[in-house]
Amino acid sequence: MQNGEGLPVEQLSKPPQLSVEQALPKFRERRPQTGRTLPPAKPALSKVEGAVPSPSATLRRAKGEEPDSSPRPKAQPEAGKQLSIAEARALALENNLDLKIALVDPKIAAAAVSQEQAKFDDLIFARAKYSSKHLPPDITEIDKFVAADPNSPLAGQEALRIDSEQKKEFLEFDTGVSIPLRTGGKITLIAPLDEKSVRKKGLQAEQYGAALRFSISQPLLRDGGIDTNVAGIRIARYEQQAVDVRTRLQTIRVLATVERSYWGLYIVWGELDVRRQQYENAADNLAMVKKRVAEGLTAAVEINRAEIGVAERLEALIIAETTLKIRQRQLKLLLNDPGLDLDSPTVLIPETTPTLVEFKFDRKQLVQHALEGRLDLLELELKLAADLTKIDYLSNQTLPMFMLDYSYASPGRDPSSYGGALDQTISGNYADWSVGMRMEIPLTNELRKAQLDRAVQDRMQRLTTQQLRELSVRREIYDALDQLEQNWQRILAARQNVLLAGLNYDAELKQFREGLRTMTEVLETLTRLGEAQLREVRAIGDYQVSMIDLAFATGTLLGHSRVDLGTAVGERVAKPTLMRP
Repeated sequence: MQNGEGLPVEQLSKPPQLSVEQALPKFRERRPQTGRTLPPAKPALSKVEGAVPSPSATLRRAKGEEPDSSPRPKAQPEAGKQLSIAEARALALENNLDLKIALVDPKIAAAAVSQEQAKFDDLIFARAKYSSKHLPPDITEIDKFVAADPNSPLAGQEALRIDSEQKKEFLEFDTGVSIPLRTGGKITLIAPLDEKSVRKKGLQAEQYGAALRFSISQPLLRDGGIDTNVAGIRIARYEQQAVDVRTRLQTIRVLATVERSYWGLYIVWGELDVRRQQYENAADNLAMVKKRVAEGLTAAVEINRAEIGVAERLEALIIAETTLKIRQRQLKLLLNDPGLDLDSPTVLIPETTPTLVEFKFDRKQLVQHALEGRLDLLELELKLAADLTKIDYLSNQTLPMFMLDYSYASPGRDPSSYGGALDQTISGNYADWSVGMRMEIPLTNELRKAQLDRAVQDRMQRLTTQQLRELSVRREIYDALDQLEQNWQRILAARQNVLLAGLNYDAELKQFREGLRTMTEVLETLTRLGEAQLREVRAIGDYQVSMIDLAFATGTLLGHSRVDLGTAVGERVAKPTLMRP
């Protein structure tokens, strides 16, 4: 399909293609018909406040703990997988792709540190050279004769000195080591060997040379000093530590996302159970109304009203089933388990029961703990330390350059062999040394000053960011505490609402049987009961999410999730493992 073309829906859709009018009769045929009398929807929580609720009927049926004989508007998946929140964390830590991507960053940062440290690696070098020169006769200079006898005719005469044709051969070897110093200097040790051969008018002369040479160059101002020259290593190490912190922070984010998705799935399962109970109660009411109409106890119009209630709840049940599939697919994406394909028929069934205990926290202590332990604040501290090192380095770069050079050599020469030349070198009878200084002073130095000013401004900006981050952390903690308290109160209020709505529904249904209420009024109370149950389920799930948000805000989610990011020997970040409770 080319870009810009419409999606060929008619070609992709499986035949037959039905319109709404054509599909509606078949939809009515699949509507469950039941004559069973089901009890009213029960509250999701036990009557004891603060107790852990038992799994809903839908969850029990999905786990196989309870036979499922109720009618379903859709076929059930082939298999179910009970999943605890601890198992979800373990699968995410092992398979989550975002976390796998983040775990590569510490290796990259370690390579950057090694790259900076390699600047001080010693260098061994060697050189070999052979050259040959065949030179023609050459006038080298003018000589003036000085005779012993002043009366000699050659006295005071000048003559040209002409070098005859000659052939020269040179063989040179150099080997040595160059040692960069952390003070900014460099030491060089060289041991050269050379051989020289000259042939002239049938004569031949040879000479062997050897030497030991030592030289050192040391900057005194710019690029001088240990702190300046190891600044790159320090910055790389700060960045490595910051990357380690970011990796742990990414692990926390992944765990928080997985746990939120887990409890979101729990909420959807509860909503599905409520929608199913609503549908079954409406279907029972329809069967009861039909029986009463057949007996002449109720007007026939009540059948239409009951059928409307069944159709409305069937639609809500279908939407709940689709929402469950979407939420499961979201959790499967985060877990990335090879056995749980995104479109697999396996359903994920939350096994962990929610924690329903009221907590009272010391707000000031939580804030202080977060300011000391939040990883994002620690990352900022590391970046500020790196900024300070960078500023010190750039301050040094604004200085003039003064370079001190010193060299010393012990040469040796011998006409017969290298051994004689080496003996002279070792004896130290001859010396060749020098000392000097070089200087460079920029006329304006604006480039280096601008680089320094930019680094200072970057640090000032990061300091302001740190203050903003600390205020944001405090706000996140206070918001999380208020949300936690709010959701706990929501649980209590929703439970009370469910109990009262259940009693009200029973009373309305009883009055309908006595002819004092219409089915529309009964369905309204049934709807209010369902909405109360939905609010209770959502309040329970939101309470679990609030505890996750509070743990994340205080920087303690790893402990809350019982996860230990151990550091193995030789590794900056080890494979995450789960701690035993």
